[in-house]
Amino acid sequence: MKIESVDFFYLAMPEVTTAADGSQDALIVRVTAGGHVGWGECEASPLPSIAAFVTPMSHGACRPVSDSVLGQSLDDAEDIKRIADLLAYNSMDLLQAAHTWSGIEMALWDLLGRARSQPAWQLLGYSENHPKTPYASVLFGATAQETLETAVAMRGRGFKAAKFGWAPFGDSLEGDVAHLDAAREGLGTDGILLVDAGQIFGEDVDAAALRLDAMERNRVTFFEEPFGGSALRAYAGLVAKAQTVKIAGGEAAHNRHMAEHLIDFGKVGYIQIDCGRIGGLWPAKLVADYADQRGVTYINHTFTSNLALSASLQPFAGLENHKICEYPTTLQQLAADLTVNHIEPDENGEIRAPDAPGLGMEINTATLKQYAVDVEIRVGGKTLFSSPTK
Repeated sequence: MKIESVDFFYLAMPEVTTAADGSQDALIVRVTAGGHVGWGECEASPLPSIAAFVTPMSHGACRPVSDSVLGQSLDDAEDIKRIADLLAYNSMDLLQAAHTWSGIEMALWDLLGRARSQPAWQLLGYSENHPKTPYASVLFGATAQETLETAVAMRGRGFKAAKFGWAPFGDSLEGDVAHLDAAREGLGTDGILLVDAGQIFGEDVDAAALRLDAMERNRVTFFEEPFGGSALRAYAGLVAKAQTVKIAGGEAAHNRHMAEHLIDFGKVGYIQIDCGRIGGLWPAKLVADYADQRGVTYINHTFTSNLALSASLQPFAGLENHKICEYPTTLQQLAADLTVNHIEPDENGEIRAPDAPGLGMEINTATLKQYAVDVEIRVGGKTLFSSPTK
């Protein structure tokens, strides 16, 4: 098969706010090859990601992503890895290339799986697809009472675990303690409580460490992204101060080396990878293997559609001892409508990567039209990109 076309669909809700909610817009990728179609999703700002695919070449190491993708052979998994290596060389100075490639790479696994009638996790080398315990991924309430009510609601929906994140966490120590107490009360004594600080502490280890006592008392399992994604010394410094609470991070990694450094030098206990950022399924699988060998728990990072959720489950579907996974529960309508089918918890409250070919998700093409953002990129009087019409 030859890669014949790569199409990008920029979608957005009618109003996009400053809320830390990545499901307000989306960049969906469609790849065609050999009469087959695959779908992927970039977890990045849509417009610069599109531009990275079509941008004029600046020099030999700053070429558009399209130069390394269109016309390439796609017959097995090794071809996807080969294209990734080619792109890394041709576009090494085009930093947005990793985000653009992530959605394309995801779509290639989907397409190849459909062509071979195999789920992506099998193509990645797994023989089994183990169940995962989903944690409800939600935002902190504006008040501790709202956080309590959200925790009660998630427990009422059958979730054994919940992660609370972002503002107002970090505004004050007193407020943070109140939110932690409220979340624990709402989840009950046996609920798994997780916290995402959204990088609010920058590199301030002491400020983050002030929250550890309350986290220990409330039996928080992990404290996610207290610092910027590359602040390795800060991560290691907080790990040294913590007792039972593990430190987590990794969603900011846009290549596997960044994730491995967070494990080796940041000393995190949980590594969280977003397939829509790190370069797709294969580098995520390499990080999962790396983490497993070093006693670090691998987790997906997913806060958008079920297409992204399916992709994020594939790289660790076969790792039996890595049981917890992120599960978005408060999606914007755009993200909820993107796929016809959805990954739902079973009677045991667990989920699995789909066993269907590829990523196993059916795209709702009506959504591609309903939420479409019309885009045209022109350079020197020449149209380099215009939104797909079908």
